[in-house]
Amino acid sequence: MSAAAGFLSDARARAWRDTKRFMWPSALFVPVLPYVGYGIASHSGRGIFWYLTPAIVFILIPVIDGFVGDDGGNPPEELVAALQEDRYYRWMTFLYLPLQYGGLVLGTWVFVQPETTWFARVGIILSCGTVSGIAINTAHELGHKREDLERWLSKIALAASWYGHFYVEHNRGHHVRVATVEDPASARMGESFYAFWPRTVWGSLRSAVSLEWKRFRLRGRNPWTIKNDVLNAWLMSLVLYAVLVGFFGPLALVFLIPQSIIGFSLLEVVNYLEHYGLLRKKNEAGRYEKVNPLHSWNSNRLATNLFLYELQRHSDHHANPTRRYQVLRHFDESPQLPAGYARMIVFALVPPLWFHSINPLVVQHYGGDLTQANIHPRKRDKILARYATAGPVAGSGSAA
Repeated sequence: MSAAAGFLSDARARAWRDTKRFMWPSALFVPVLPYVGYGIASHSGRGIFWYLTPAIVFILIPVIDGFVGDDGGNPPEELVAALQEDRYYRWMTFLYLPLQYGGLVLGTWVFVQPETTWFARVGIILSCGTVSGIAINTAHELGHKREDLERWLSKIALAASWYGHFYVEHNRGHHVRVATVEDPASARMGESFYAFWPRTVWGSLRSAVSLEWKRFRLRGRNPWTIKNDVLNAWLMSLVLYAVLVGFFGPLALVFLIPQSIIGFSLLEVVNYLEHYGLLRKKNEAGRYEKVNPLHSWNSNRLATNLFLYELQRHSDHHANPTRRYQVLRHFDESPQLPAGYARMIVFALVPPLWFHSINPLVVQHYGGDLTQANIHPRKRDKILARYATAGPVAGSGSAA
């Protein structure tokens, strides 16, 4: 780089400001919603206000996404190190946990009250389950970091949904096998979310146990120890549930178990849309190519990016897993979803709507050559026949 170019680069870096810096507290808006729902419901006597959380997350936020539009540009590389060391951004993730757990305790308490109607109880389950699910995204951000505090906070965030094994499987399984047929968390073209769900839930559990037990065997140690990251994460969940049942009685389990299922299902529907139909190529030696921006579906919608700590800039996350959310970059070459994650989650829950919106984009991404895509084996012949007339698509994001 010439001296003049270096000077201009430094000048641009000095002039750059993080316009989202004081928007990041909005990420804490979702775990606050159960408190708001409780306040309005208790004041008005109407249990319908317990449905406020899912209504805002899955209806209002997608609408806001449409009005607000896309995220801004990427931060200058010259400022990345300083931004990553700025502890303000870390506190935006740390503060999610006390809000999450306070809401869980509040939800448990209201749920077991004799005067709480079953209509309201379903709303409580949906509200707290939504918060637990988005907490897994917070755990995802924390679990990739090298500091012990953040890693332990990641497990604590996962405890409410009883999905602590995600800490092992995501970091050491999914990130290695992403966009391959071996990855249980990479959805296949033609596979509905309801077919994907049991495959990813069971496959991720098996993978986590296998990876952690293998780690101990390679060191010649007994895996049945508190140092086992699967076991100590599950122990946190066991202690949490035992304490809540001890305080509030057995009826608490009728709340805790379904909210946990909603929580980890919300994670898995996000997994479903992040790599749907995408496949890494193999080289002549039979090894998969390195993960690149073409292997994740992205969205640059500002509102959802704020609520999900830039999770939608997923390609950069897979390329640089320890890179903190505030410096994740948007890549134009990444395949782009037609809307933000909040809306696409709703689409994924309605398979005809999902297939109609996303399958043509998979075809476009591979330039009409779906032999390059990750296709559901049972649907392969049908899908190839259906899109056989697509032909090469000029300007596609194909990896070819």
